[in-house]
Amino acid sequence: MKKYSIILSFVLVTALSGTSLLHAQGFRMRSMSQNQPPATEFIAARWHFGTNGNIGHMGWSHNYPQSDQHLNDFLERTTRVDIDVMSYRIVELGSDEVFDYPFAYVSEPGEMELSEQEVENLREFILRGGFVIMDDFDGSWQWAQMVSQVRRAFPESQFVPLGIDEPVFQLLNPIVDFQDMANYVPGGAITYYGLYNPQGDIAILAGHNNDLANFWDWYSNGSMPLLPSTDAFRLGSNAVVYSLTH
Repeated sequence: MKKYSIILSFVLVTALSGTSLLHAQGFRMRSMSQNQPPATEFIAARWHFGTNGNIGHMGWSHNYPQSDQHLNDFLERTTRVDIDVMSYRIVELGSDEVFDYPFAYVSEPGEMELSEQEVENLREFILRGGFVIMDDFDGSWQWAQMVSQVRRAFPESQFVPLGIDEPVFQLLNPIVDFQDMANYVPGGAITYYGLYNPQGDIAILAGHNNDLANFWDWYSNGSMPLLPSTDAFRLGSNAVVYSLTH
C-alpha cells in the first residue's frame, strides 16, 4: 500500500507539472469567448445561468477557461478518458444544448436565479442521467440561495451530507481529507453534499466552502500550494469518472 501511494503521488505530481506548461504556452490569456471543442468522447459543459447579480452576474465564468483546460489536461494524462485540453464548452442552461453534455460544471451557484425554462432543463437533465458539480460558493446565504433554486426543480429531494468514504471521492484518486484545502478558501469547514437521482446515484455534487476551480487555475503560478491543489485535481477527476460510470 505504501509503495502504491508513493507511485500514485509521483504520477499526480508529474501530471500537474505537465499541466503547468499550459501557462508557458499562452493559456493565461483570459477570454470569455465560446470554445469549439474537438470531437472527443468527453466534453465538459460550463453552464451559463440566470443570476441575481450578487456577484456581478459573472460568477458562472470564474476561472474560465484556465481551470477547464487544466482539469482536462490532468484527465488526459492520468486516465483513459478520451479527452483533450480543449474539451469544454459554455452552455446555456435554458437551451436544448444542455442535454448534449452529460457532465456540467457550475461556478458560484449561490448567485443562481433561474428562469422557469432553466428550472425545467435542470430537472430533465438530472432525470436523463446528467451529473452536475457545483463549486465556488461559501457562507449560509449562498448555500440557502443555491438550495432554493435546486428545490424548484426537485421539491421532492434534498441535499445529503457526504462522507469522505463515498465512491465519488475514492473512485480513481482517493481523497483523504477535504480540509487540506480549507485554509486556502473562504468560509468554514469544507462540506460536500449530494442530491441523488431516482436510480440512487449522486446527480449533483455541491462543495460548500470550497473552490476547486481556484486550485485548478492558479496552483502553478505559486498562488496555491501543491498538496491542496493535488486534492482538488483528485476530486475533480473522481467526479468526472463517477459521472461516466454511473
